Amino acid sequence: MTRKIPSTGEAIPAIGLGTWQVFDAGNNAAARAPLREVLAAFAKAGGKMIDSSPMYGSAESVAGDLVAELGLREKLFIATKVWTRGREEGIREMETSFKRLRVKQMDLMQVHNLLDMDVHTKTLRDWKSQGRIRYLGITHYTASAHAEVERQLKKEKYDFLQINYSLAERESEKRLLPYCLQNKIAVIANRPFAEGAMFRRVRGKPLPPWADGIGIASWAQYFLKWIAGHPAVTCVIPGTGRPEHVADNVAAGFGALPDEKMRKQMAEYFDAL
Repeated sequence: MTRKIPSTGEAIPAIGLGTWQVFDAGNNAAARAPLREVLAAFAKAGGKMIDSSPMYGSAESVAGDLVAELGLREKLFIATKVWTRGREEGIREMETSFKRLRVKQMDLMQVHNLLDMDVHTKTLRDWKSQGRIRYLGITHYTASAHAEVERQLKKEKYDFLQINYSLAERESEKRLLPYCLQNKIAVIANRPFAEGAMFRRVRGKPLPPWADGIGIASWAQYFLKWIAGHPAVTCVIPGTGRPEHVADNVAAGFGALPDEKMRKQMAEYFDAL
């Protein structure tokens, strides 16, 4: 199942892969082995977007090495971020990300957590015009920053917004998601499982009997399909370091997505647990 990037019409699969924490494996061969399997399984299942950041420890380097080993670059949509202050520092950090991820052209570069937005946005506009990046965006992960995110979206034109959105964190659907839908901004949903808190909440509890009607076979798929069912959401990026989990996550991108009536029913069921 794909969604179109509003600014170009390019289609990408609705379920992507986040690298925060799980891909920070350094040079540990034993720790990298399952991550290699994760990437292979992700690509084989049709996954495309991989999201990283220089603030994720060694995640960029690990992802870049494994993507190169598996020969997957042409099959993937690689996104990362700039997270520093100052024009020259931003350029230096982004050049390092290019090297770590082993790319000549970055699919998406994002200003991480709105840090020094105006400075980096100017650089990224220049890089986009030169063909060094294909898309630019901004990110955040907390509801407390949503007002500032909205101000920035109204001030500058971005291709992507990456923001927290899940059944446990619904604040972005009040203003940000409708704004992005209306203004043709792609949305990447981060923290889809609220850092695992949602799984703890449903542990030992059954899926509703009607879940299989839209192809839901696990709680992970329940959570991901609910997010992807929002018309503003372009891609959801759950992170995992386990091959069996990535297969389960990507499966949420197959079959039907819930309509608004079903999403309401899903939210009510979750809220009652």
